[in-house]
Amino acid sequence: MVRDKTDIPGSVRIRTDDGNEWRFDEIEKAADYYDCNRSNAAAFACHDVTRLVANARHVLERSDLTLEQRQEIADQLSTGTVTFSVETGVEVETGRD
Repeated sequence: MVRDKTDIPGSVRIRTDDGNEWRFDEIEKAADYYDCNRSNAAAFACHDVTRLVANARHVLERSDLTLEQRQEIADQLSTGTVTFSVETGVEVETGRD
């Protein structure tokens, strides 16, 4: 998606109060992982997750894998927020807002 620069705010706030304290911890983990500041870490993680999910879906749809192999891969790739399930097709479910 290409946006007009006038549509982009100067900053974006991520709430970390009122039960959202876990967000700060996750952003800190990402900053450590990417070895960068929190702002870049959040952006890198957002950039990567859509591609990782698309790539995982592609792997799980491979016809050269057995259903059992695809189920094992789906279990390994599932996280607390993204769950992959394999039946005759591949479904991805996100669990948080």
